[in-house]
Amino acid sequence: MTLDRFYPIFDHSNWLRRMLPLGVKLVQLRMKDQPDAVVQDQIAISRDLCRDYGAVLVVNDHWQAAIDLGCNWVHLGQEDLDEADLVAIRKAGLKLGVSTHDDDELERVLTMGPDYVALGPIFPTILKKMKRHQQGLPRVTEWKARVGDVPLVGIGGMSVERSADVFGAGADIVSAVTDITLNADPEGRVRQWIEATR
Repeated sequence: MTLDRFYPIFDHSNWLRRMLPLGVKLVQLRMKDQPDAVVQDQIAISRDLCRDYGAVLVVNDHWQAAIDLGCNWVHLGQEDLDEADLVAIRKAGLKLGVSTHDDDELERVLTMGPDYVALGPIFPTILKKMKRHQQGLPRVTEWKARVGDVPLVGIGGMSVERSADVFGAGADIVSAVTDITLNADPEGRVRQWIEATR
């Protein structure tokens, strides 16, 4: 199955209710610092919405809940990898996306047989206090050469205007967060993203 080239990330199912009807086909639910009951509820709602709209849901971090709730994908950051049970994740049939930022992390991740590799931040980002400097476009090209057939996701400081350069550098998928969620017209921005990536 080929993943869509546009990969927005949202922190609540309400965003999915708004954006899936517009044609979003690949989406990540990333919730931080929420009680377990909220996490379970949000994942279940998001799973059902994605099924209704024929979209792929990727659950960030909460791999056990993703298994318990019958989801198909999980995304793990480097810190999450230290605590996650990769055997259980694979045994449950979940596909795995992983964040990378440097050579050591990429080498580690490639031994796991990931279903996609994310590289970031490509550009400066306001989303997280980043320990790492921006990667830049040449790094995207280098990473793509190293991951081969594994889909490469570019993330960090993304905008519709920058996406063509990131694809041109070798990314298969571009992920956006604040370019949508902080936009005065999030729906309009998603429509622009879909037009630019399909």
